Amino acid sequence: MPNRTRPMAALLVFTGLNAILVSTIEPVYDFVCFHPYWERRRERRRREREAALAKSPVSH
Repeated sequence: MPNRTRPMAALLVFTGLNAILVSTIEPVYDFVCFHPYWERRRERRRREREAALAKSPVSH
C-alpha cells in the first residue's frame, strides 16, 4: 500500500487520457475505414462474385 494515495490526481490523469484518446479516434477511424485497400478489395470481391455467378448454371 502506498504511503499516500492521490485519488484526485489519478482521476484527472484518467480523464485527460480519455479525452486525448476520444479526440484522436476519428482520424484513425477515417484512415482505417476509408483506406484505398478496402475499396480495391470491395471491387475485386464484387468482380469475383459476378464472375462466379456468370459461370454457374442457373437452376430454376
